[in-house]
Amino acid sequence: MTGAQDAHGCVFCAAAEPDEKTRALLVHEGRDTFVILNLFPYNNGHLMVVPRRHFRTLADATSDELQELIELTRLAEMVLTDAYAPEGLNVGINLGKAAGAGVLDHLHIHLVPRWTGDTNFMTVFGTARVLPESLSQTAERLRPVFERLVKDTRA
Repeated sequence: MTGAQDAHGCVFCAAAEPDEKTRALLVHEGRDTFVILNLFPYNNGHLMVVPRRHFRTLADATSDELQELIELTRLAEMVLTDAYAPEGLNVGINLGKAAGAGVLDHLHIHLVPRWTGDTNFMTVFGTARVLPESLSQTAERLRPVFERLVKDTRA
């Protein structure tokens, strides 16, 4: 099921038409999708690629939405690699509660930069996360890289 009724109260639907707080997390916009910082990141640079339209699964996406989802996921990978030089990246989609989806009904793709030994013990012991960079610093760091790489790919 998709539609406005399902979208009521959806954090990603709200982010598609951002207020001041949400706009601070937005790092890149496409036609059918956008890239936003995770408000509760596992690591610096934790991004999500999100379709504007509210739908639950890949099977519910149009061909155009699927194409832009993977194109922006590719671009986000390139941006994170350029900005952070991670040793690896987790890229994933959690479909359904049993799979770990925090937002059940609005599909989104996570990209998390990873480094050897980056496990954060604070989450295990203190139910807190410690990041050396604020979300606003991350956004300021990533936006110009998105702009530059988009220009480079169009040239």
